[in-house]
Amino acid sequence: MRTLLSRFGIHIALALACGCTLAAEALPASDNPALEARVMKISSELRCLVCQNETIAASHADLAVDLRRQVREMLQNGQNEQQVVDYMTARYGDFVLYRPPFKALTALLWIGPAVMVVVGLGTLFVVLRRRSRLADEAFEADDKDVSHDPHLS
Repeated sequence: MRTLLSRFGIHIALALACGCTLAAEALPASDNPALEARVMKISSELRCLVCQNETIAASHADLAVDLRRQVREMLQNGQNEQQVVDYMTARYGDFVLYRPPFKALTALLWIGPAVMVVVGLGTLFVVLRRRSRLADEAFEADDKDVSHDPHLS
Protein backbone atom coordinates (compact mmCIF):
# COMPACT_ATOMS: atom_id res chain seq x y z
CA MET A 1 0.00 0.00 0.00
CA ARG A 2 2.83 2.34 0.90
CA THR A 3 4.62 1.73 -2.41
CA LEU A 4 1.38 2.34 -4.28
CA LEU A 5 0.96 5.71 -2.55
CA SER A 6 4.58 6.67 -3.18
CA ARG A 7 4.27 5.75 -6.87
CA PHE A 8 1.07 7.76 -7.09
CA GLY A 9 2.84 10.74 -5.49
CA ILE A 10 5.71 10.46 -7.95
CA HIS A 11 3.28 10.40 -10.89
CA ILE A 12 1.49 13.48 -9.57
CA ALA A 13 4.79 15.32 -9.08
CA LEU A 14 5.92 14.45 -12.61
CA ALA A 15 2.61 15.57 -14.09
CA LEU A 16 2.84 18.90 -12.27
CA ALA A 17 6.44 19.37 -13.35
CA CYS A 18 5.52 18.73 -16.98
CA GLY A 19 2.61 21.14 -16.76
CA CYS A 20 4.82 23.86 -15.31
CA THR A 21 7.41 23.48 -18.05
CA LEU A 22 4.75 23.72 -20.75
CA ALA A 23 3.16 26.85 -19.27
CA ALA A 24 4.42 30.04 -20.86
CA GLU A 25 3.46 33.65 -21.26
CA ALA A 26 1.40 34.60 -24.28
CA LEU A 27 3.64 35.55 -27.14
CA PRO A 28 3.25 39.11 -28.39
CA ALA A 29 1.44 39.33 -31.73
CA SER A 30 2.95 42.70 -32.60
CA ASP A 31 6.47 44.01 -33.12
CA ASN A 32 5.57 47.24 -31.33
CA PRO A 33 6.57 46.87 -27.65
CA ALA A 34 4.66 50.02 -26.60
CA LEU A 35 1.46 48.67 -28.16
CA GLU A 36 1.99 45.27 -26.53
CA ALA A 37 2.49 46.93 -23.15
CA ARG A 38 -0.83 48.76 -23.56
CA VAL A 39 -2.55 45.53 -24.70
CA MET A 40 -1.22 43.63 -21.68
CA LYS A 41 -2.19 46.47 -19.32
CA ILE A 42 -5.79 46.42 -20.55
CA SER A 43 -5.84 42.61 -20.75
CA SER A 44 -4.79 42.36 -17.11
CA GLU A 45 -7.90 44.34 -16.14
CA LEU A 46 -10.33 42.11 -18.07
CA ARG A 47 -11.61 38.74 -16.83
CA CYS A 48 -11.47 35.68 -19.04
CA LEU A 49 -15.09 34.70 -19.60
CA VAL A 50 -14.12 31.04 -19.96
CA CYS A 51 -11.73 30.62 -17.00
CA GLN A 52 -13.45 33.29 -14.82
CA ASN A 53 -10.62 33.41 -12.29
CA GLU A 54 -7.94 34.58 -14.69
CA THR A 55 -7.38 37.70 -16.68
CA ILE A 56 -7.35 37.49 -20.45
CA ALA A 57 -3.65 38.36 -20.25
CA ALA A 58 -2.92 35.13 -18.34
CA SER A 59 -5.45 32.84 -20.01
CA HIS A 60 -4.74 30.61 -23.00
CA ALA A 61 -8.41 29.99 -23.79
CA ASP A 62 -9.45 30.67 -27.39
CA LEU A 63 -11.85 33.40 -26.29
CA ALA A 64 -9.09 35.14 -24.29
CA VAL A 65 -6.79 35.05 -27.33
CA ASP A 66 -9.59 36.54 -29.46
CA LEU A 67 -10.27 39.26 -26.88
CA ARG A 68 -6.55 40.18 -26.71
CA ARG A 69 -6.49 40.38 -30.51
CA GLN A 70 -9.59 42.59 -30.44
CA VAL A 71 -8.00 44.86 -27.82
CA ARG A 72 -4.86 45.12 -29.97
CA GLU A 73 -6.91 45.99 -33.08
CA MET A 74 -8.92 48.63 -31.23
CA LEU A 75 -5.72 50.26 -29.95
CA GLN A 76 -4.19 50.15 -33.43
CA ASN A 77 -7.32 51.89 -34.76
CA GLY A 78 -6.66 54.82 -32.43
CA GLN A 79 -8.99 54.10 -29.53
CA ASN A 80 -7.68 54.83 -26.05
CA GLU A 81 -7.62 52.40 -23.13
CA GLN A 82 -10.80 53.72 -21.52
CA GLN A 83 -12.71 53.35 -24.80
CA VAL A 84 -11.58 49.73 -25.08
CA VAL A 85 -12.64 48.95 -21.50
CA ASP A 86 -15.97 50.74 -22.02
CA TYR A 87 -16.59 48.72 -25.20
CA MET A 88 -15.86 45.42 -23.43
CA THR A 89 -18.06 46.42 -20.48
CA ALA A 90 -20.91 47.41 -22.79
CA ARG A 91 -20.63 44.11 -24.64
CA TYR A 92 -20.08 41.68 -21.73
CA GLY A 93 -21.26 43.62 -18.66
CA ASP A 94 -19.38 44.43 -15.46
CA PHE A 95 -18.48 40.76 -15.08
CA VAL A 96 -15.73 41.18 -17.68
CA LEU A 97 -13.93 43.62 -15.38
CA TYR A 98 -11.51 41.82 -13.08
CA ARG A 99 -12.24 44.43 -10.42
CA PRO A 100 -15.89 45.43 -10.98
CA PRO A 101 -16.92 48.89 -9.77
CA PHE A 102 -18.81 49.26 -6.51
CA LYS A 103 -22.45 49.94 -7.36
CA ALA A 104 -25.85 48.53 -6.47
CA LEU A 105 -25.57 45.52 -8.81
CA THR A 106 -22.07 44.56 -7.62
CA ALA A 107 -22.39 45.45 -3.93
CA LEU A 108 -22.86 41.79 -2.96
CA LEU A 109 -19.55 40.92 -4.63
CA TRP A 110 -17.74 43.47 -2.50
CA ILE A 111 -19.63 43.18 0.80
CA GLY A 112 -20.66 39.50 0.68
CA PRO A 113 -17.38 37.94 1.89
CA ALA A 114 -17.11 40.34 4.85
CA VAL A 115 -20.75 39.71 5.81
CA MET A 116 -20.19 35.94 5.68
CA VAL A 117 -17.12 36.21 7.94
CA VAL A 118 -19.00 38.37 10.46
CA VAL A 119 -22.00 35.98 10.47
CA GLY A 120 -19.70 32.96 10.87
CA LEU A 121 -17.79 34.53 13.76
CA GLY A 122 -21.04 35.64 15.39
CA THR A 123 -22.48 32.13 15.14
CA LEU A 124 -19.30 30.64 16.58
CA PHE A 125 -19.39 33.13 19.46
CA VAL A 126 -23.04 32.33 20.27
CA VAL A 127 -22.50 28.55 20.14
CA LEU A 128 -19.38 28.67 22.33
CA ARG A 129 -21.06 30.99 24.82
CA ARG A 130 -24.09 28.67 25.14
CA ARG A 131 -21.84 25.64 25.59
CA SER A 132 -19.81 27.35 28.29
CA ARG A 133 -22.99 27.98 30.31
CA LEU A 134 -24.08 24.32 30.26
CA ALA A 135 -23.54 22.23 33.37
CA ASP A 136 -21.02 19.38 33.33
CA GLU A 137 -23.88 16.88 33.41
CA ALA A 138 -25.01 18.00 29.94
CA PHE A 139 -21.91 16.45 28.40
CA GLU A 140 -21.06 12.76 28.12
CA ALA A 141 -18.11 11.56 30.14
CA ASP A 142 -15.01 10.47 28.24
CA ASP A 143 -14.18 6.80 28.65
CA LYS A 144 -10.51 6.23 29.33
CA ASP A 145 -10.78 2.54 28.45
CA VAL A 146 -12.57 2.08 25.12
CA SER A 147 -12.07 -1.71 25.06
CA HIS A 148 -15.22 -2.18 27.15
CA ASP A 149 -17.38 0.05 24.98
CA PRO A 150 -20.28 -2.08 23.67
CA HIS A 151 -20.74 0.22 20.65
CA LEU A 152 -17.27 -0.59 19.28
CA SER A 153 -17.81 -4.35 19.18
